[in-house]
Amino acid sequence: MSIHLVNPSDTAFGTAVITPRWLYVLAAATDGSFGDPEICDETLEHLDLERIKPGDVVGIGIHTGNALRGYEVGRAVRERGAWVVFGGIHSTLYSEEPFERGGAHVVVKGDGDVVWNHVIRDCAAGTPERIYNGGRVEAGEFKQARWDLLPPNSYMWASVQTVRGCAKHCSFCSVWRTDGQRPRQRATDPVIEEIVELRRRGFRFIALADDNFYPVTMTDIANAKRQNNQVRVDQLEAMRQERFELMERLSALPQDMTFFTQITMEAAEDTSFLDAMKKARIRGALVGVEAVTPEGLKTVYKDFNLSGDKLVKQLRTFSDHGVHVLGSFIFGLPSDRPDTFDATQDLAQKAGLTFAQFVMLTPFPGTVDFEKWEKAQGDDVAKVDGIPLTRYWLIPAHKRPKMFMPHPTMNSEEMRARTQRVWDRFYSFSSVWKRSRCTPHLRARLAFVFISKLYRQMYASTGIATDSARQKRASSWARWLAIPCRKLFSGRPMPDLQMPRAKAVPQDLFQVIQ
Repeated sequence: MSIHLVNPSDTAFGTAVITPRWLYVLAAATDGSFGDPEICDETLEHLDLERIKPGDVVGIGIHTGNALRGYEVGRAVRERGAWVVFGGIHSTLYSEEPFERGGAHVVVKGDGDVVWNHVIRDCAAGTPERIYNGGRVEAGEFKQARWDLLPPNSYMWASVQTVRGCAKHCSFCSVWRTDGQRPRQRATDPVIEEIVELRRRGFRFIALADDNFYPVTMTDIANAKRQNNQVRVDQLEAMRQERFELMERLSALPQDMTFFTQITMEAAEDTSFLDAMKKARIRGALVGVEAVTPEGLKTVYKDFNLSGDKLVKQLRTFSDHGVHVLGSFIFGLPSDRPDTFDATQDLAQKAGLTFAQFVMLTPFPGTVDFEKWEKAQGDDVAKVDGIPLTRYWLIPAHKRPKMFMPHPTMNSEEMRARTQRVWDRFYSFSSVWKRSRCTPHLRARLAFVFISKLYRQMYASTGIATDSARQKRASSWARWLAIPCRKLFSGRPMPDLQMPRAKAVPQDLFQVIQ
């Protein structure tokens, strides 16, 4: 019996940007008595069905975007006599769907770090349960990824997780419902151990793949103090101190390493935290800006963000402290008007954003937006080939609408075209070359240009274009661009690299409101 782990994808680029961490975490969770699992990331190459034998266990992790392809893989491997196990965020939300559509024998809900071995053993015995609930494991139970199983020369960036969960409750995001609003923060040593192993293998660029790298805000601590909740104050201050300890340890790693993470806008109010990020060479962060108007921010339950000139100033605070921003914006909010698109692009330029993404509002399952949208559709929901629009992920991509939620002033095609134009303007060669001045030398500047163009091809042309021929051309361009990008990002392996020693963090680095 062999164990297979599959990350489904319709499009294989040959080279991928970031390692799909969950594959290697579940590989680590697989008991050694079953041997090393075979890993297939279909963003590299599609699954070779000839490798699947009767009695094998095939774990397939899906999110909403790749669920349809995942179900196709599930049916195919079940026909070959394998045990089919589905997990991932989409399986957690729709646990019956993999049985109905994907040939599943088993569905795992929640975290797989601990429960995965129980699933394998039960399959080996021929007595698997139908549904396993992995729950939300504590940070001390998180598995360290099996990076020794990585295929060589395949990924530009590696990924390490330091915290799961997010205390926010944005209407378009499901993380706070699936991973919880209580951040589960890993200890520093296992995080550094993973990063050291990756640098030994030649990775210089690491994504800290967290729901929110800034889990404790100044406001959180101030509120706890006003409530005279000393226990909560102590908890929050301890978490904050651990963040600084982690960043201090990162700063002791080889100087050619660069980190990237995801963070909320509130970090701009905490300049000591940004300074620690700079010292740790966390040079970039995805920041959810979402909207540039107060009305838009209120729509997505993110009115703790600023807007207008205050927003520009807040975003510039990141770059002033050495942290480059990948700003994320949403188009299609009820408050959006035709001039919102140009205003958003202009603000992104004015704020000096290094990268930006412009996504069309999509009601993802598990979110407040989805619940409102699904309820509004009622019994008269439109269908495509018999599939209700409220199950849009089951509709083939070439038939799937690009916009689902009706807008009061613009139709779907108008919003799609306007969104595409913003991508085109922000990622024009002249704009990209101008922004590449933020890099220290020519090699880095070339990497910046290549990754900018690759990012645009992968997330704009392949994601929101309606012309299938254009999507195919964009995929081909992305595949070719990925080759020089990977070479520019890779480094010489450092097999003898040692763990940096823990240092005492100066008290003033994590002092908070008194």
